[in-house]
Amino acid sequence: MALRALLWDVDGTLAETERDGHRVAFNQAFREHGLPIHWDPDAYGRWLEISGGHERLRACLHASEGREPAEPRVVALQASKQRHYGTLVASGVLSLRPGVAELIAEAQAAGLRQALVTTSGQQALASLEQHLLGERSGAFAFRICGEDVTRKKPDPEAYHGALERLGLPASEVLVIEDSPPGLAAAAAAGLPCLLSLSHYSHLLPLQTFAAARAVVTGLGPDASVVRGPACQSGRITLSYLERLL
Repeated sequence: MALRALLWDVDGTLAETERDGHRVAFNQAFREHGLPIHWDPDAYGRWLEISGGHERLRACLHASEGREPAEPRVVALQASKQRHYGTLVASGVLSLRPGVAELIAEAQAAGLRQALVTTSGQQALASLEQHLLGERSGAFAFRICGEDVTRKKPDPEAYHGALERLGLPASEVLVIEDSPPGLAAAAAAGLPCLLSLSHYSHLLPLQTFAAARAVVTGLGPDASVVRGPACQSGRITLSYLERLL
């Protein structure tokens, strides 16, 4: 079976945005709004079990205050967080993970269709594309963001939508993800998935990723395979991805 398209997750997959990007921006928003909440790296890792920043904020406020927060308050907090995140990304504190740019370019040169599928909002994705991807954004045919779905990962809605837009069978498409919710969403959509371990997901038991066709420490140049077909080059290439179909 020929590989004809790649669907990329964003946070944790393209870049290590969670610990040093989103987490920091959330804490800045908490301070700005006078809230006695601070997420250290470990605490934020636990909150990542909830997909979507808006949903995460609502759950956090509910847990902290013992009552459901008013929706306008959550919206205001999320807007503040997104503003701080955009400033952080523009400052250059984040970068693409090793091997990401090379694989995007290789897939583009080979004529594969590529798209971004994320639970993040359009504003956060736009900041990342502008400052981290730059001209590489032209490699992506479309984007599916949190605003485009009613149910976020691990629900497969985003990946079902991506498949519909591609017009391809799932057997000719590969997903690149970094987290259990993303992997679950891909699997529920019938899509094969490469799991690229990120800062938070590498702490989880390997059996968490049983649905992945392969689990790797990254895309290169020093990538190693934790589970799946061997990779001799130390870099994940299209030829390796084709072996996962």
